[in-house]
Amino acid sequence: MDKASTSGAKDASERPKASRPKVDLDEFGGTIGVGNARTIRAPWRGSSIPRVRTAICRDLAAREVDEETIDEVAIVASELVANALRHAKPLHDNTVRVHWTEKNGVVEVDVTDGGGETAPKAMPKAVFAPSGRGLRIVRSLAHEWGVSEKKGSITVWASLGGPSRRRA
Repeated sequence: MDKASTSGAKDASERPKASRPKVDLDEFGGTIGVGNARTIRAPWRGSSIPRVRTAICRDLAAREVDEETIDEVAIVASELVANALRHAKPLHDNTVRVHWTEKNGVVEVDVTDGGGETAPKAMPKAVFAPSGRGLRIVRSLAHEWGVSEKKGSITVWASLGGPSRRRA
């Protein structure tokens, strides 16, 4: 036996691998709870609504946002994505863009689509109407909300968990 094999040196397969920090990814491939903002592009279909809601909730929980704010963001994001799918066109890549930021417990969520026939606005209260409550729900939960238009897209945004940092 040669000296190296008897000296107790381990070959490469026996050495412990350098530990890497665990990276938790959501189903959209984004890193959960890292940075102060996230953007996902969800496929233009109804099955994206619960997937978007789950991704946002997991991300905000990892950032230690309080549960009440997470619940409100989940409702608002679901309503905004559902409204986009129902009333607008997809973006050029057949998706809806969902972006959120978190700072000191304040969460701002934006949903961008390809625009529709009419501008998004809260409908008047109608007790027996089968639909039309989405933006009224958003308005009731958000500290601030609004709509911004750019060529070929509409973004509806809302601020939850505290006063908005956005200037409309």
